[in-house]
Amino acid sequence: MVSTGGGAVVSDLWVVVPAYNEAAGIGATLHALAAQTDRDFTLVVVDNGSTDRTAQVVRDQAGDLRLHVVDEPRKGTGAAADTGMRFAIAHGATHLARTDADCLPLPDWTERIRAAFADGLEFVAGALLARTDEGVSRTHRALLSAAVEVAAAFGRIRPGNRGPQYLGPYVMAPGCNLAITAKLYEAAGGFPRTAIEELHEDRALVNAVRQLTTRYGLRRDVRVRGSARRVRAWGLVRTLGWYADHRYRPAVVDIR
Repeated sequence: MVSTGGGAVVSDLWVVVPAYNEAAGIGATLHALAAQTDRDFTLVVVDNGSTDRTAQVVRDQAGDLRLHVVDEPRKGTGAAADTGMRFAIAHGATHLARTDADCLPLPDWTERIRAAFADGLEFVAGALLARTDEGVSRTHRALLSAAVEVAAAFGRIRPGNRGPQYLGPYVMAPGCNLAITAKLYEAAGGFPRTAIEELHEDRALVNAVRQLTTRYGLRRDVRVRGSARRVRAWGLVRTLGWYADHRYRPAVVDIR
């Protein structure tokens, strides 16, 4: 347990991982979670209607991680993430973290999340780095990192992220690297139960949080390496268009 600056206690941290047809790659994510310096968490993997062996691979490769596998047939990253978060809360979670099934949290990820909560934050936005094991060039990885910074800056001036209803400035929180208290998650209404094509559910959650509290912020030491497989499939420009309000809309979104 960790006492927070506000006198609360980080007593039960749960990590939620939505997964759709990730049998080939989710083992790397499980390995990264098993390698955490702080292993005092419970893992929920939400099988989002997979047609492959995702759920069985998770059960086979989770090792000694405290694990729940939950089914969510309604396809969508928002729906799956929300199902996992609410399952965790119903089973005693006081604090929640999310990453994705194609991501690699750095070894101190959960430790740094606890530290952010201990500093009094109720919502933690982490930093997103590119994976180095997917055959994407160093140049493209650097461009992706720069694009993330540009997107964060754009988000602060984007009209939809500004208004008198917000108590503090916009922060970009990648869905694959954020954490929130259970109490705030419920108060904010949770992730919208949408498909990835419909809405950036992470932005929606951030903006709901900003209407309730100022105890949120970016922590660059909370780091996750995200997949660059969309760059390989679509190219850099189209990938950036996808993340910029879905200005690029491919025929196939679920790249594997």
